[in-house]
Amino acid sequence: MRRLVSAFIIALLVLAGSGLILYPTIASWKSQWDQSKVVDSYANLVDHVEPDRREQVQEARQYNDLLASGAVVGSNEHVPHGSGVVDLESNPDVLPYDQQLKAGEAGIMGRIRIPSIDVDLPIYHGTSEETLLKGAGHLEGTSLPVGGDSTRTVITAHRGLPEATLFNNLDQVKEGDTFTLEVFGEVLTYRVFFTQVVEPQDSQAVLVEPGRDLATLITCTPLGVNSHRILVTGERIIPTPAADVDSAGQVSELPRFPWWLPISIAVLLLIAVYLGREIVLYRREARVANR
Repeated sequence: MRRLVSAFIIALLVLAGSGLILYPTIASWKSQWDQSKVVDSYANLVDHVEPDRREQVQEARQYNDLLASGAVVGSNEHVPHGSGVVDLESNPDVLPYDQQLKAGEAGIMGRIRIPSIDVDLPIYHGTSEETLLKGAGHLEGTSLPVGGDSTRTVITAHRGLPEATLFNNLDQVKEGDTFTLEVFGEVLTYRVFFTQVVEPQDSQAVLVEPGRDLATLITCTPLGVNSHRILVTGERIIPTPAADVDSAGQVSELPRFPWWLPISIAVLLLIAVYLGREIVLYRREARVANR
């Protein structure tokens, strides 16, 4: 009996250890699965918004024209905070920020894809903790992601969460890589030309540059320390590459094959075989002892 009890304890320890090792990968896969379902539904949502998507994009461009842009990346915080404002009292026809580019009740603004690091995420309004647990967030106070001269949109996401990948690999994006923003039927492709690590209070790094159409991606660095911010900036490619236009609205290719699934099955089978063997040996020894 002692041997059988020991076998069950060993099996439980192996099962618990395997679960601890595989949990981040499984949780991240599930998170990407959920995010991909959201982005897959996005194209259908924007086809049925009121007012229609073209009008919403035009309103967003008007909003950008009125925007005084700037942002502060707060010390010891995961995300920056926008300080750009639009004077709504002087411009009563302009919708407030949280009503701009709003697809459905969930408030999805768009979709960001970074092929070089397998990122495909929904973009939401703002950078609250609740928002960034669901996907990427647009930094209020920076240009809405509809392009145009003298604009810089800023998209931010978490890094280092045990249950989601998000912008974990943003530091691996290289100059020359591209990323795309899909926003209400518009496809904007940006080519990375500059990557920098900045101090938390460096707000100059995300200001608009006259005449340029820019997008900056932000996350924390170093991983797990969060003392600085890594900024990856791209300039828009005009015209948008045909391949990116053709892929707009397509079903996400992520998450990829769950390699953890066969490993989990193999571990369970090994545990079952081990326990089965121990049970057979225990019963055999019990029969011998009873003779």
